[in-house]
Amino acid sequence: VVRLAAWFHDAVYLPDRSENEERSARLAERALPEAGVPARRTAEVARLVRLTVTHDPADDDPDGEVLCDADLAVLAAPPAAYAAYTAAVREEYHFVPNDAFRAGRADILRQLLALPRLFRTPYGSERWEATARYNLRGELDLLTS
Repeated sequence: VVRLAAWFHDAVYLPDRSENEERSARLAERALPEAGVPARRTAEVARLVRLTVTHDPADDDPDGEVLCDADLAVLAAPPAAYAAYTAAVREEYHFVPNDAFRAGRADILRQLLALPRLFRTPYGSERWEATARYNLRGELDLLTS
């Protein structure tokens, strides 16, 4: 179910819309039964896709933890890869004026940095947390300087 959720996560994606995860979950709910996936597994895939809105799985939700960590793993990329990621984010939101983009992106970065932890799996916490926070702080400094 985690792999299916990863496939359906952002299957519907428009950068100027806020309901992408919900629309992607609904797509999974329509497509998976047609492919013979049982109702219970389909419901779990949709739940996991919806969880990527908050990236806040319960402590007893290992599938949610794995998917959310995978979704945020790019935040812990090495410097060159993280720079490419941030450039791609800016390109994706090319229609947003620079000042508005900088303010909006800075708000998102502050929200992420305010989380007690970005990664929920032991692996993610141990291997990615510090690097991701370093990258986020660096990007925030660039946006606000």
